[in-house]
Amino acid sequence: MNVDEVRKTLQRFGWADYLVFTLMLASCAVIGIHFALKMRRKSKKTSNIKDAEDDYLVGGRKMKLFPITMSLISSFISGITLLGTTTDVYLYGTQYMYTIGSLLIMGLIMYSIFLPVFHELKLISTYEYLEARFDKRTRFLGSTLFIFGSMAWLPIVIYVPAIAFNQATGINIHQITPLVCLVCIFYTCVGGLKAVVWTDVIQTIIMLGAMTLVLVKGTIEIGGPGVVFRKALESGRIEPPNFTLDLTERYTAYSLFIGGIAHWLKSNAINQNMIQRYLALPTLKMARAAVWTFITGIVIFLLICGYCGLLIYATYSECDPLQTKLTQHKDQLLPLLVMDTLGDFPGLPGLFVAGVFSAALSSLSTGLNSMSAVILEDFFKSWVATPLTATQTAYIMRSVVVIFGAICVALVFVVEKLGTVLQLSITLSSVSNGPLLGIFTAGVMLPWVEELGILFGGITSLIFMVWLCVNAKLNEAKGFKIDIRKPSSIAGCNYTFSDFTALSLVADNSTETVKEVSPSGFHIYNISFLYYTMLGALITITIASIASFCLGFNKVEHVEPKLLSPFVRRWLDRRKERKRAIHLSKYTKPRCVKVQVKQTETKA
Repeated sequence: MNVDEVRKTLQRFGWADYLVFTLMLASCAVIGIHFALKMRRKSKKTSNIKDAEDDYLVGGRKMKLFPITMSLISSFISGITLLGTTTDVYLYGTQYMYTIGSLLIMGLIMYSIFLPVFHELKLISTYEYLEARFDKRTRFLGSTLFIFGSMAWLPIVIYVPAIAFNQATGINIHQITPLVCLVCIFYTCVGGLKAVVWTDVIQTIIMLGAMTLVLVKGTIEIGGPGVVFRKALESGRIEPPNFTLDLTERYTAYSLFIGGIAHWLKSNAINQNMIQRYLALPTLKMARAAVWTFITGIVIFLLICGYCGLLIYATYSECDPLQTKLTQHKDQLLPLLVMDTLGDFPGLPGLFVAGVFSAALSSLSTGLNSMSAVILEDFFKSWVATPLTATQTAYIMRSVVVIFGAICVALVFVVEKLGTVLQLSITLSSVSNGPLLGIFTAGVMLPWVEELGILFGGITSLIFMVWLCVNAKLNEAKGFKIDIRKPSSIAGCNYTFSDFTALSLVADNSTETVKEVSPSGFHIYNISFLYYTMLGALITITIASIASFCLGFNKVEHVEPKLLSPFVRRWLDRRKERKRAIHLSKYTKPRCVKVQVKQTETKA
């Protein structure tokens, strides 16, 4: 058979699979309707607009730990993680998995620095903090960056499960994405945060079940985990951390740890999508517990995805599906494995596709719900003179979900032209999230940074990051920067494909051995994409500090203590105590000396 015929034989998506997939979508819609009816009954009993907003956007701040934790995991583990991480391990080895270390450090920073501030302030939009700490202009900048960042990220989230569905069924991605997104927009629009959270619970369970199923069945078919790890070691996919100082290397211990901390922080500590869920918990203690349960869940999913990447290589070590074009996109490798191993079992491929779509729907619903909160709080309420009525508020929140959901679906046409999803998502999100991380970090940690300084730093960093990421993508498109793949082979293929003769010449070791080159040596935009967020944050903080020095530092005594992290508050308290002690010592010590002298003279 030729490669096209093999591809068609693997597209065995039967009625049982479509039924499983449809049931997943239907359950999400039913949950949305259930919570919409509950909110409607509650709104009839109370006319308080604030309560209605809290119920829709933060679940009334009375959510339980289990559903919020599951929602955090589901919102973060999109199809980008499931498909992108497995593809990355297949292509480049296990280096990326060392980022788990930076994830743990992020948890400590989140736990002790960012979360106490946001939870104590009882915010709905995270960017309300920026107005309280700096001014309305900084809040507007932060909100705008979040919206643009979300609009760059969410189309990738939608695109990923669509290519999985395409691999399993052959249906065009632009036929399935509008239908699935319509269901997501519906339950997010009518049900609010509670609907989003409880659909996330179901979707997380489906995701975990689907990935575990693939892992177990694929491992049994290949001959056990020993075969998987042996082939991975032989091909160099399992390797120790790379301690090279070359900044252009895709993954090094330094980019994964230093850059990884910034990457995880911008995704969790300052991201409205995630913070909104932490704020739905009633106490800081529960929110802190959610941080560690969230990290535990993410580590489990990363390990499963990493193993599945090695499993894909073990399965196709003698016939690379990327070179033969058995998969038309790099991120279709995991769906290919699913159809190859589970295709003969009715309903199981449907369960996997439902799991990948569940990951996408949870991230999309989270993003739309968060944008609804930001646009209501940071744009309408901040710029409209007269207070909004309950009807206007409800209309705005739901209209935002519908409009931005439709835009995200349209942007899928752009995303499919831009490359592998894991690198693409980190690169594009860094444009806005690097400056945002710098602004929030300066806000909670550097009380002397003032309003104009942080505004200038954030805008400068944004301009630089746009220039950096655009040039990086152009360089990649021109072939000046090519990441070196791990070895693969097509020597054992049992089907024919185009350019077979040419490809068979390099069948034993087709590794894409073209070195990373540039037409005129080193360029800053050739550095690893993992450094982007950290670089954007450092530029923001540095420029803001310099500008604040030139314009005149903030008087730290004038900054509200609750706007600063507990660590900085304690430092300021000790600083005040030292100043007070020094001030008192100037007046108390000389007086004591004089009294002692007089007493001595009297005795004499």
